[in-house]
Amino acid sequence: MAERGKRNPACGLDAIGLKTTGTVRYNFGAAELYEEALRRNEAKLTAHGALVAETGQHTGRSPKDKFVVRDAKTENTVWWSNNKAITPAQFDTLLADFLAHAADKDLYVQDLVGGADTELSLPTRVITEFAWHSLFIRNLLIRPETEALAGFLPKMTIIDLPSFRADPVRHGSRTETMIALDLTRMIVLIGGTSYAGEMKKSVFTALNYLLPEQGVMPMHCSANEGPDGDAAVFFGLSGTGKTTLSADPSRTLIGDDEHGWGPHGIFNFEGGCYAKTIKLSAEAEPEIFATTQRFGTVLENVILDDQRVPDFDDGRLTENTRCAYPLNFIPNASASGRANHPKNIIMLTADAFGVMPPIAKLTPAQAMYHFLSGYTAKVAGTEKGVTEPEATFSTCFGAPFMPRHPSEYGNLLRELIARHGVDCWLVNTGWTGGAYGTGRRMPIRATRALLTAALNGSLNQAAFRTDPNFGFEVPVAVEGVDGAILDPRSTWADKAGYDRQAAKLVGMFIDNFGKFEDHVDAAVRGAAPRIQEAAE
Repeated sequence: MAERGKRNPACGLDAIGLKTTGTVRYNFGAAELYEEALRRNEAKLTAHGALVAETGQHTGRSPKDKFVVRDAKTENTVWWSNNKAITPAQFDTLLADFLAHAADKDLYVQDLVGGADTELSLPTRVITEFAWHSLFIRNLLIRPETEALAGFLPKMTIIDLPSFRADPVRHGSRTETMIALDLTRMIVLIGGTSYAGEMKKSVFTALNYLLPEQGVMPMHCSANEGPDGDAAVFFGLSGTGKTTLSADPSRTLIGDDEHGWGPHGIFNFEGGCYAKTIKLSAEAEPEIFATTQRFGTVLENVILDDQRVPDFDDGRLTENTRCAYPLNFIPNASASGRANHPKNIIMLTADAFGVMPPIAKLTPAQAMYHFLSGYTAKVAGTEKGVTEPEATFSTCFGAPFMPRHPSEYGNLLRELIARHGVDCWLVNTGWTGGAYGTGRRMPIRATRALLTAALNGSLNQAAFRTDPNFGFEVPVAVEGVDGAILDPRSTWADKAGYDRQAAKLVGMFIDNFGKFEDHVDAAVRGAAPRIQEAAE
């Protein structure tokens, strides 16, 4: 096996039995990986110096093709209702076939770290078939200092071979695509997909499994910090504003997607960002747009015009177009990836039913209830067959990445909230004045004003009312915000229609939470919404 390793020449792959007659390139930087990706026709260069690649049939994650090894260690620790299982023997066969498939291939290896808190981090070796995948993961995870690479000892290994095809009979897969995690040996195998995000989310899944045993809360959230060291975390599913609202020029960005909350405060799992680019504009999101015009950024499935300029309005390949860039491409990003214990937690939802207020204050029990619920809504036109608002519940705001039972994360979060006296808020970035199709999207200026008031502490001084449906506290008046939108029912012309819609949404919450009731205490069960009698 030829190794051309300028930075870590002594580090081999024998620990997992990987041998190849091809060339193994260790810890190449951006310029070298550009050269490799272009030489191999894996990607193209944009007019502004970014690298753009297409991912083929997989333009997003394949959660139905993700499997976890069920063994003595994971049998009673993994939430099997949410995670598909394969046997250790099936994984052994898959690993042997991966190694055989790689035996004549050129490979790219990056030694990286998941987690900015060095005491809790996960050193990870990522072996890829594509040069552009190596650049992608180099952007997304944390790069050790050069001197640390000589003695790098991985705790997890990822092998990413898009050209590998799984065999459902032989490997226990669903299709030819397979993402398999052995959480005992800490090996991840990714085959049959070129979507680079599978690597990033495999690290997140592993940290979600490992950290709770250490009393550390893994979170699918963005985070930022104010000038006085007041940190905030933003939970939210896709489309709720997690990235947009945490990008505040008056606050330092800690990270946009994955964090841990441990004994020293919060810390980013990543060293980069993976932002959606569909409809991206310099006017609406200038900082993210600027990253797409820099050398080192990787664009996924973005269409280029005749001059090699990205057309971010063109979604012919997918609406899930992306850019992956190092965190330091954002001007006000944190250099350390760490911050104090949060002062505020924001749970974001885009309520397309027009029922929820723009902001509400949550008790610790209510925070756990809404964290376990993970509610947002799809709107008509976003997916085939969706003709009216459709509720989506993704527990912990990230069910596909949760190997443990949600109650473990919920109880840990509730304990941390109580220990550190954190204020919790539910923020609705969805619709007001009616459901989707009748009402309008919550004004972004109002959302930002309410968030500012919550983060600077002034909102705590406001007068509050108790929402009759959800039981949380809603401010009656906030300076700079139209008071009408603070009471959703008052914005509806058809008050009886609001009541029917509210009852419908409350019923969905109750039905969804049924699966968690046996795993939470009476206070959390008591935080459930209640269907009200319709008012005149």
